Amino acid sequence: MTDPRQRLPAVNALLDEAERSGLLAQFPRQAVVDAIRAALSDARQFGGTPPPSGWLDSIAFHARNWNRTTLVGVVNATGVVLHTNMGRAPLADAAFEAAEQALRYSTLELDLNTGERGSRQDNLRALLREVTGADDGLVVNNAAAAMFLLLNTLAENAETIVSRGELVEIGGSFRIPEILAKSGSTLREVGTTNRTRLKDYTLALSPRTGALLKVHRSNFEILGFTEDTALSELVNLGKARGIPVIHDIGSGLLVDLSAYGLDGEPLVRDSVAAGAATVFSGDKLVGGPQAGIIVGPADVIKLARSNPLARAYRPDKFTIAALEATLGLYRYPDLAIQEIPALAMLVAPPDELARRAAVLATMLPGTEMVPGESAVGGGSFPGRQLETTLVSYACESPKSVLEVLRHNDPPVIARVADGSVLFDVRTVRDEEFEIIANALATVRAR
Repeated sequence: MTDPRQRLPAVNALLDEAERSGLLAQFPRQAVVDAIRAALSDARQFGGTPPPSGWLDSIAFHARNWNRTTLVGVVNATGVVLHTNMGRAPLADAAFEAAEQALRYSTLELDLNTGERGSRQDNLRALLREVTGADDGLVVNNAAAAMFLLLNTLAENAETIVSRGELVEIGGSFRIPEILAKSGSTLREVGTTNRTRLKDYTLALSPRTGALLKVHRSNFEILGFTEDTALSELVNLGKARGIPVIHDIGSGLLVDLSAYGLDGEPLVRDSVAAGAATVFSGDKLVGGPQAGIIVGPADVIKLARSNPLARAYRPDKFTIAALEATLGLYRYPDLAIQEIPALAMLVAPPDELARRAAVLATMLPGTEMVPGESAVGGGSFPGRQLETTLVSYACESPKSVLEVLRHNDPPVIARVADGSVLFDVRTVRDEEFEIIANALATVRAR
């Protein structure tokens, strides 16, 4: 029997056909050659069968992706709001537009009033003071850098006292003890995993103490026979001895969401009011771009700003633009909840999610609506599940369906449970429903 691959056309023959069709006028020659080889490779995987749409369409499809980056937008149908693998919080429209402005020449370090050089931090400082009540604020490129900067500034060659119950791993295998060691500070553990009293901190104080560190256990819970030291007590102890207190609160909640059943996360404003130097992320519950934010006493922020590492960790123009626009929304908390996508998703009413799930289900033949739960993600509100309505697609091979969905353009990311592929509308925009419908139609056509 003749090998079907022998029936495939030669690269040169397809190149001539591509030139006659005008593809070489649209794309670089080498990109078309590479696209031809990709089209031939696709055909070999199907026993040498020509593409159903024809060779030119297949070549054009691959050519359009010749300079496509690996970082592409996806439809998040998992229901995980702050999905680390998908970039955590999606930006608000205002932040997106501000970042787009930063693509051009901008006033990054230009004072329009004087025409002289300004500071890229000035506008952020003013907003951070306004929305958190802090004396001052500083922004670096991520929360780990913010923590490192503070520890290096306040406790290099000195001890940092931390409760054993707060020696957490913050993700990506980064652990508090390791960050401490790299910063030049020595870890002094106090208390036990489940119980740490104020007395434990007091007894550990010495002339070598550089800082007291309190870490919010944002990605796990300790329940049962427990005791914790209040931040206010720790700050009072530090003030009496002239020792600064650092509070790593992780996600950075700027508005109270307890009215929506979401509590347990410390509010930035409360931490600041207690007198701590507070560290949090910009891309979790803040709902902005990746950034590390430090707010608190003016003297602590001034020291951190003068540390040479502050320049090494400074944010770029896109981060500054997007974060400024995001923080601006927090001047009006109700507006922030409405306009910042992560917050809007978190507080979405169950009946509204059910209504939207019904709309999506009508667009996906063979599916049904089932009750389910969404997740906050990003190490925020640990253990908290959010009531939702899922659109379920039962199939023989859910893993194969997920693979096809991932290779859609744009990719659709769903989840699997009980032999079904599940779509959670909490994290899907209305305009993305049609994308999911088209992607699932592709699955059925195979």
